[in-house]
Amino acid sequence: MREIIKTEKAPQAIGTYSQAVKVNSTVYLSGQIPLVPETMELIDGDIAIQIKRVFDNLTAVAEAAGSSLADVAKLNVFLTDLGNFPVVNEIMATYFTEPYPARAAIGVASLPKGAEVEMDAVLELE
Repeated sequence: MREIIKTEKAPQAIGTYSQAVKVNSTVYLSGQIPLVPETMELIDGDIAIQIKRVFDNLTAVAEAAGSSLADVAKLNVFLTDLGNFPVVNEIMATYFTEPYPARAAIGVASLPKGAEVEMDAVLELE
């Protein structure tokens, strides 16, 4: 059974996709960039502020699915500058506890709206 997950507490989809889709006990969270949900504009600030906004957006969608980031099985991180990866690690440690999810970090040439970071995730519900 497939269920579409939607919340006003995270940025609305800016294309032909859903914020998340739940299939049985798995929730697939679409990529989040550092958009402020109320304005749909990129958050002002350095990469640390942007990364926190992305984690906050993912948190909101996970909560809309009746879950939390504690249920993330796989996290994908896309960065326009892989030199910012240590900042991701530092901030990620404030949102996750062990056992940590599986993760990939991918360097990309560009992201939507000129963002410097995007993340998507897969949750596995208990």
